[in-house]
Amino acid sequence: MSGVMDDDADLKYWLAFNRITGIGRVRFGLLEKHFGALENAWLADASDLKAAGLDGRTISAIVQARPDISPDGEQEQLQRLDVRALTWHDPSYPRLLNEIADPPPVLYVRGQLAASDDMAVAVVGTRRPTAYGRQCAEELSAELARAGVTVISGLARGVDAIAHNTTLKSGGRTIAVMASGANVIYPREHLHLSNEICASGALVTEYPPGTQPRGDFFPRRNRIMSGLARGVLIIEGDLQSGAMITARLAMEQNREVLAVPGSIFSPQSRGPNSLLQDGAKLVRNVEDVLEELNLTMVPQQVEARERISATDTEVALLRYLTQEPLHVDQVCRASGLPVATVSSILAMLELKGLARQTAPMSYVRAREAQAAYGG
Repeated sequence: MSGVMDDDADLKYWLAFNRITGIGRVRFGLLEKHFGALENAWLADASDLKAAGLDGRTISAIVQARPDISPDGEQEQLQRLDVRALTWHDPSYPRLLNEIADPPPVLYVRGQLAASDDMAVAVVGTRRPTAYGRQCAEELSAELARAGVTVISGLARGVDAIAHNTTLKSGGRTIAVMASGANVIYPREHLHLSNEICASGALVTEYPPGTQPRGDFFPRRNRIMSGLARGVLIIEGDLQSGAMITARLAMEQNREVLAVPGSIFSPQSRGPNSLLQDGAKLVRNVEDVLEELNLTMVPQQVEARERISATDTEVALLRYLTQEPLHVDQVCRASGLPVATVSSILAMLELKGLARQTAPMSYVRAREAQAAYGG
């Protein structure tokens, strides 16, 4: 990896603004809308910043911080650390993350993101797993890795570390979402683990290098974990745990929530059991996860998505699919096409991740198709 060698001359100003506390999604949007290039915003005086819609406190923060921040220095630091920065306009910015209500304006990446990371599951849980929780995390993470699914977690002790370690040992890809700068590993005992993750996956964070972890950063980073994934798998955690915060965020982001059931006598199972009572998908084995998230043929789906987009005929047939299951016979009647043709096209759409079979011979339009082809 060659660090930050981005052709976008404006990137360094994104990095500079991202250093200033209080400049998030909304204020980045205001600056872009008013100034166009963020270089213009960086050079603007207080009256121009006010005209962009910024409040007095934010304007003061920018004016006070600018003398101590070097846009060129920010870019050079990332290059030294072998960290890449992606703005939400970058084609490499994770597609699923860009769909959430509050995507990070800047995402810092150590390691490499890959096309297959679009097929990801977040595996989260308690920092103090029981023997049962440890076994569940190990077996499910290993099987997800063998199925070609990227495993996302938070680099924390307990279930997170088990998910990362097991995925790596199984030859899979894993992404760790951090609540600190990409060069600040927390907890420190996971330094070796973080290096292993970088070698075959990625560390990602919204915080600039050197940022130390804070208590309020952890709930914020959880939205990135769920935002990067198709769904979130909860393995143990009490009712007020970080895993439950991630589950709530996943629901808000229209992601699937899945949970491993546990003993009614175990405090560590209160979280997942309450999720199951509220309608989360009960997970008994990896097949439950793969089927629920339409990830049963990940390698083939990735290959198909990389090679070919939807053909005109496939796009035409997609228009007949909705979020309500339609039987193949209904699609045939609506489209006027023979059953053999419809079945073949639907199979290809499923392979490309654009349609999903919910029951034998019944299909719905996948979220990916909603975003790409409308309707």
